[in-house]
Amino acid sequence: MSGEHKKGLNADLVWSDLQNCCKGESSCGTCQGTACTIGYAKQCITDYRKNPQKEVPDGIQKIPTMDFKVFDEVELETAIAHILKECKDCKEDHTESCIINVIRNCYEVGLFGDRHSYEGSALQYLMYIKNTYPEKSQKIAELYRG
Repeated sequence: MSGEHKKGLNADLVWSDLQNCCKGESSCGTCQGTACTIGYAKQCITDYRKNPQKEVPDGIQKIPTMDFKVFDEVELETAIAHILKECKDCKEDHTESCIINVIRNCYEVGLFGDRHSYEGSALQYLMYIKNTYPEKSQKIAELYRG
């Protein structure tokens, strides 16, 4: 399970989304690096580019869930849709420490304020957020289908 993703991961797309979500030092002041949810996700994708492994050791536990920065909701919705497309819909083979899961959880903290469970299916996840966050789920679903 800790090997490289079967179809790979579009690290360039993820990096671009992270850059779009990051408000930078002009908005945040001094960069907090991995103490920021987006900064932590950037470190994860940087590590992945150096050594493309499916798992991020203790990835979920290291997400800074007490990061209360306000991020651009449209960019986060776009990023969630993109990361869902990267998901391999592994269902019962899903692991919490999968890099895609960790990065999606970072986006969730920024958009929803907390991480949410994922059962290894993008469709199940979209149905869950539709019921839980109807006002934010529509854009994510549209982008995912598009």
